[in-house]
Amino acid sequence: MLKSLCWKFAAFTLAMSVALPSLAHAADFYSEDLRIPMAEAGPDGLEAFLMRPSGPGKYPLALISHGTPRDFDDRAGMTARSYRAIAAEFAERGFAALVVLRRGYGSSPGGKVDSYGSCDQPNFRAALAVSVADLQAAIAAMQARRDVTTDSMIAVGHSAGGLATVALTAQAPPGLAAAINFAGGRGSSSAGSVCGDKALAETFRQMGTTSRTPMLWVYAKNDRFFSPGLAHRFRDAFVAGGGSVTFIDAPSFGSDGHFLFSVSSAAAWTPYVDVFLRAQNLPRAAASVSSAALPAPPQLGEDGKEQFRQYIGHTAHKAFAVAPDGSFGWRSRRTTMSEASREALAACSQYSAHCVLYAVDDALAP
Repeated sequence: MLKSLCWKFAAFTLAMSVALPSLAHAADFYSEDLRIPMAEAGPDGLEAFLMRPSGPGKYPLALISHGTPRDFDDRAGMTARSYRAIAAEFAERGFAALVVLRRGYGSSPGGKVDSYGSCDQPNFRAALAVSVADLQAAIAAMQARRDVTTDSMIAVGHSAGGLATVALTAQAPPGLAAAINFAGGRGSSSAGSVCGDKALAETFRQMGTTSRTPMLWVYAKNDRFFSPGLAHRFRDAFVAGGGSVTFIDAPSFGSDGHFLFSVSSAAAWTPYVDVFLRAQNLPRAAASVSSAALPAPPQLGEDGKEQFRQYIGHTAHKAFAVAPDGSFGWRSRRTTMSEASREALAACSQYSAHCVLYAVDDALAP
């Protein structure tokens, strides 16, 4: 099924600063640099960055997947944290936004493990198998967290990450409610030159045979990686295979519309996302956790109560210690409950000799 939309705006107000308005309220968000465990990625796993609303709850995952630079040497300089402003757009909409660097990018080991081979005979399916395995590892890691849920999650990708997102829908991971593909594709060596465009279109068709996830695809009219004509071929092949697409021919953006999905252009692409998410009734409300009802220690002053609210929003293992005079200390993101408890008591003891544990993780201390 195809839903083709051509959105025309009289004007776009572009946010040209890398500091988006949502980031001005940092207290509204919790962020974390982390590593995604994956045997194939070695002991350090995959580089990732998480941002979510700061309040307690289990927030639906928004899995964000990056593109592939034309120059292989540019991969090493990529960081998950550089996507924090884009992650903030999804956190502002109620998601736990996770940016994961796939194998071979940034500090995620892997070299050219996601190579599609030669330009004459590209094997996009083999490359996608690697990318999707990385995304599945990220999903598995989020399932183990207390502050993220993969029920009603979404996947979002740009360029090669957009193609990987489409491939993820073809595997139908449980809980995937919708997916968004910005300028998805692979094999662009220069403007107007794409390796194996027929093979790439066929890959889209094959993915459409098993993909049943509602999808939004956005391609700009001046995309210099994948032209409108080629993007339409991708769409038509995917739909012919049985996939469902809401397709948007976005107006030209800058000198190369391939980079519409960027920090500086949030005002241009977020309206597409908002309309699509509303149509899917997303995001659904964050599930509550027991810490939401955890009362603050009564002896705390206003500053202490604010710190306790921050404690509730942080992830395990964590502990909060308090003294009768209102002194307090807390620690989060520790390996064990005992480590969190020990360090919270030590922090509190800098101000009082009478500190006791008040809370450990999301429950009152015994």
